[in-house]
Amino acid sequence: MLDNQAEATPDRRPAIVICAYDTAETGWDPVEDLSGIAWNPQGARTVPVNGADPETLALTLENHLRDRNCRALLLVGRTLQGDSFRVQMRAENRLSDGTGRQDDTGPGLARATAPVAEIVRALNEAGLAASASSESEADAGSYLLYRILSSLPDGTDSPAIGLLRAPAASSDASVQRGVKAAAATMARHLSPLPRRHLY
Repeated sequence: MLDNQAEATPDRRPAIVICAYDTAETGWDPVEDLSGIAWNPQGARTVPVNGADPETLALTLENHLRDRNCRALLLVGRTLQGDSFRVQMRAENRLSDGTGRQDDTGPGLARATAPVAEIVRALNEAGLAASASSESEADAGSYLLYRILSSLPDGTDSPAIGLLRAPAASSDASVQRGVKAAAATMARHLSPLPRRHLY
């Protein structure tokens, strides 16, 4: 009887969408063991989104963020710039190949809303060399970061949105450790969802 009640109770933890946007990425696997249950940081639940072409992914991620229970988005990709993890602080108004503007009327830059400094600190504490960077890279990650940030409606409580880049040569285990450190840090900043009262 208790199990049935537990199953019927909605999960009131805020959601963090984690998206490894490159279809060839193998480093981030949300399912840790044979249980088939995705990893979740304390106080939040993860919603994994698989890689796809940038336009399809942008629409999928925008739809997730329209859900008021979704309070954060962590994009996960690779960097060719150096051998440490990078947390990208901003994205330029560019197409995914780096040419031209993706939005003729949009601002030139969009700034990440995730707690960048704390994520970098958490990565370092997890034994991973990491830094914050203002430099965009001409790829789907920068395209998605700008697209998602610039599509947020005005006057709302903005979700935490960030882009974590792992070094190109990082092992899957290192990527897993980095994603968990970043997502757990973001989760600490999320407010609990309001309780629903039945009358």
